[in-house]
Amino acid sequence: MITLVRCVTAVCALGAALSALAACAPEATRAPLPAPSATAASSPTARPPTLAPGPAGLTPVFEHGPRARDKTVALTFDADMTSDQGPRAASGERFDNPGLVAALRELKVPATVFMTGRWAEQYPGQARAIGRDPLFEVANHSYSHHAFTDDCYGLPTVTEERMRADVERAYAAFRKVGVRDAMPYFRFPGGCYDRRALKALTPAGVTAVQWDVVSGDAFATDARAVAQEVLDGVRPGSVVVLHCTLSAAPTTERVVRRVVPELRGKGFRFVKVSELIGAARGRR
Repeated sequence: MITLVRCVTAVCALGAALSALAACAPEATRAPLPAPSATAASSPTARPPTLAPGPAGLTPVFEHGPRARDKTVALTFDADMTSDQGPRAASGERFDNPGLVAALRELKVPATVFMTGRWAEQYPGQARAIGRDPLFEVANHSYSHHAFTDDCYGLPTVTEERMRADVERAYAAFRKVGVRDAMPYFRFPGGCYDRRALKALTPAGVTAVQWDVVSGDAFATDARAVAQEVLDGVRPGSVVVLHCTLSAAPTTERVVRRVVPELRGKGFRFVKVSELIGAARGRR
């Protein structure tokens, strides 16, 4: 919830009360939100679709859209960066991938970028440009890309007490760099989660988004093999996981340039995750 700070200065004139309240609520006093302030100010029908809580009120998990509807597919890209990789970025390692983003724009492919807060801080201009481009939507991939369970691909772990705060810190980082419309969707680092993690994130109000097609682009060097993995796995409603970090996934742009025309040739239409979730709820 956003906590409104009561304005006590002369600028809070009666005729402009609502606008003055908004102007006088500094970011530092607001509790981090899954959904952006711009969405909160909109009508309820404009809110991004989310899933209802799971059993026992746990954070819901979304893996793919409806199979029986039209042939839609969502390409998702994880923009990974951990809290301690700043020195590597400073020395020239590329955790971004401008060529991939340019290819998506050139091919007019809607996509969902699951961004870590640390990535947004390292590449604020790119994060802002992606967040303000209607072709894309930004979702949450944690602040530091630390795991939410033990034994998750060797990643450092977040304690249960810090899980929600880590997610909220990422949303705060997005707002700070100018991403105003981050979606209320969260992807667990490494895709690792358990009941404890789902319970910890329930108050954040997010829908956890997994996938049903693993591209295998992480650390891959054969773009053709990765593309074939995607083409073989995609079904109507699929969510494909790829990466937006050049140093860790150097083939992804080439994969996209091959996969997109082939899937379109098979009648598939590319959508954002929000459209798949909306379809799963019966919203079109």
